[in-house]
Amino acid sequence: MKMILVFFTFSVLVINIYGQNDSLNVSIEQEIRKLEQKEVDALLRNDLDEMQTLWSEDYIVNNPRNKVGKAKDGPIRAGIRTYSSFIREIEAISIHGKTVIVMGNETVVPNDKSPETGKTINRRFTNIWMNENGIWLLVGRHANQICEN
Repeated sequence: MKMILVFFTFSVLVINIYGQNDSLNVSIEQEIRKLEQKEVDALLRNDLDEMQTLWSEDYIVNNPRNKVGKAKDGPIRAGIRTYSSFIREIEAISIHGKTVIVMGNETVVPNDKSPETGKTINRRFTNIWMNENGIWLLVGRHANQICEN
């Protein structure tokens, strides 16, 4: 009888721990989805101050033009990459402790001084978020344009 009671207590504890992790992951995923949309909204408004609140100091980007660099030195910061439309569709979010990987596709339409102004561009993306001192920040991004046949 003692063994059954010990086994039952252990089982309840394990289920409770996994349940807490699941609800924590759901909470993190919801927060990351909101932050992803917040970045898209800031991009559409060309609100650099808002975007930079989402970026780690050393946020690095491998952009669709095959250039790697710090976001703070990139074309968005320079004002030469703006959009009239930007739709980000998240397909997967993978949570690894203080690191979250987001993957999906984007459909964008550049405007103003941007290369390919007015053209609809489809691309794949991966964003990497890290929790730095209790705040989720973008630390890495890769995006590539989908080839059209």
